[in-house]
Amino acid sequence: MGKKRIISKTEKELLEEREKVETAVKKEIKVKVPQKIKEGKIYISSSYNNTIITLTDPKGNVLIWKSAGNIGFRGTKKATPFAASKVAEAMGEAAKKLGIEKVQVLVKGIGSGRESAIRSFATRGLDITSIKDITPIPHNGCRPPKVRRV
Repeated sequence: MGKKRIISKTEKELLEEREKVETAVKKEIKVKVPQKIKEGKIYISSSYNNTIITLTDPKGNVLIWKSAGNIGFRGTKKATPFAASKVAEAMGEAAKKLGIEKVQVLVKGIGSGRESAIRSFATRGLDITSIKDITPIPHNGCRPPKVRRV
């Protein structure tokens, strides 16, 4: 196998490397939210267990997300339409603070909170331009297992 050599760097090289890493981290942290966003997209992911709502800018960068568990619901109460409407109300207030007026709503999943969340957005005063269902649908599925021979 041979001898293993341990390469040690000088203090100067370590400081330079550390500065490079810190500048890279600062660049990643400086994701600015433009002050004058008027439009956005709202993704509603509704499952049997929870409702997650995400607000993005038109490009798809996440601005805010909220879920029923994040609001304070626990257990089976997270999957109720009431919890979904409360999440939508909180998200509507956050969107107003960011200055978003027009939204496209994209709904995914088969949970019970889909319609109540959309209704809550409408009552909060957000201008809904379109509602689209993006629930994934299997076309033919996996190949079935071969026939069992006994």
